[in-house]
Amino acid sequence: MKRKITVIGAGSVGATTAYTAAVKGIASEICMIDINREKTEGEAMDIRQASPFNAPCDIYAGDYADAAGSDIVIITSGVPRKPGQSRIDLVQINVNIMKDIASKIVEHAPDALYIIVSNPVDVMTYVFTKISGVPATRVIGTGTLLDSARLISRVADHLGVNPHSVDAYVLGEHGDSSFVPWSICKVGPVPLLGYKNGYVNSNQTETEFDMDEIEQYMKTSGGQIIKKKGATFYAIACSVCNLVESIFSQAYTTLAVSTLLTGEYGIDDVCLSIPFVVGPNGIAGKATPVLTDEEVAKLHKSANLLKEVIAQVSI
Repeated sequence: MKRKITVIGAGSVGATTAYTAAVKGIASEICMIDINREKTEGEAMDIRQASPFNAPCDIYAGDYADAAGSDIVIITSGVPRKPGQSRIDLVQINVNIMKDIASKIVEHAPDALYIIVSNPVDVMTYVFTKISGVPATRVIGTGTLLDSARLISRVADHLGVNPHSVDAYVLGEHGDSSFVPWSICKVGPVPLLGYKNGYVNSNQTETEFDMDEIEQYMKTSGGQIIKKKGATFYAIACSVCNLVESIFSQAYTTLAVSTLLTGEYGIDDVCLSIPFVVGPNGIAGKATPVLTDEEVAKLHKSANLLKEVIAQVSI
């Protein structure tokens, strides 16, 4: 089956996403678009030359018109924060970039599903939803998908298990107000809050399960990577491609992604992450687990912080 992806933004995240999609064979055609056409051509050529070792994939640098017929459009464009720059100033710059992209891409790919990766991702998802005319169910921000992966990897390391054995989510904003709803996290069938009573593994190397340390790791590990190597892009690229695979597989997968809330947990008119059901047409439903009162309060705090940011920018 022919499947076409367009990746907007050929920086580290966009290029790595295109490369990962090509290696995993999840698309037969990948169009890469960036204001820096020469770099984009170089990235596409480099990836294309790996085709003898992967599934066949037509990957090339293009313009917005070349996105026509895309099944999925992935938007990664944006600028990083500079020293001395306020968060709101940065947000407004990236909002303006997103507005420019939306005005150009939807004309050529009106029926595509849109995956928003650009940061701050919840705000960018909200902006694209509000200005593009694309139904909210077809606009998905990566949200806390990466945060959840970081959480799962840390819990799996601690317990000495395959990460696939850990069922855990990070909810709320992709940012400082995100949180782990420990009440719904499990390893196999065992709730993590009481795992000591029902989980024994001779491979476990760490004895103390420190939830605060694990949550801090989830929140700060991205910054540690940036400090050590300048940017993060492998894990987010894999997160995006996992989302794309879930859409193409038509398996209706439950994932913590960001999209417009319409009353869930008493929250509306903001994009943030709770478990949603993702299917071939985008957001197919939601899986709203019963959270504790404290967890619901954290979700509301996250929503209110995002609304404060949105109120300060020009959309």
